[in-house]
Amino acid sequence: MSNILTIAMPKGRIFEEAVELLRKADYKLPPEFDDSRKLIIDVAEEGLRFILAKPMDVATYVEHGVADVGIAGKDVLLEEERDVYELLDLKISHCYLAVAGLPDTKMNEVAPRVATKYPNVAEAYFREQGEQVEIIKLNGSIELAPIIGLSDRIVDIVSTGRTLKENGLSEYERIINVTSRFIVNPVSYRMKDKQIDEMVTRLSEVV
Repeated sequence: MSNILTIAMPKGRIFEEAVELLRKADYKLPPEFDDSRKLIIDVAEEGLRFILAKPMDVATYVEHGVADVGIAGKDVLLEEERDVYELLDLKISHCYLAVAGLPDTKMNEVAPRVATKYPNVAEAYFREQGEQVEIIKLNGSIELAPIIGLSDRIVDIVSTGRTLKENGLSEYERIINVTSRFIVNPVSYRMKDKQIDEMVTRLSEVV
């Protein structure tokens, strides 16, 4: 097994905050790292390889061992239920999962529908509430669903709440707070425990 430690990272805001955290932990990442359009970036002097992926795919890469470790939102981990170890709460990219819909509207009592890109989380939440709902899986523009009459409610990630307000929606319930977590492949943790433990220690000191 290679001595290179492969890290799966989500593109976007989490990537930017995670890179800042790694630099604080004294990992020497080159300046061009931030603006690179490459999907695989090698940082040979640190013995690291980065795979840039969609946030929902990070845990999949780690579970299947193409990445040793990764940084993934708790929302993704709850939804995907991948076979990975969650070693550290990095306390970055704070947001939360919430139930939202048009203001002052009740759920349809006959066949309530909930649109979301988190079908497993949404189904579990409403089941806990004793409500039987039809889950409609969407991949984007979730806010559109109640506006056009596709659903009574949505379950989605909320950061500032601005997107909900701009689309005339109200938040009804908060499901769970979300931050990004440091995850590891179980086999990699046995084979590369020293490298992984060192990274966890260094990150723990700056979280």
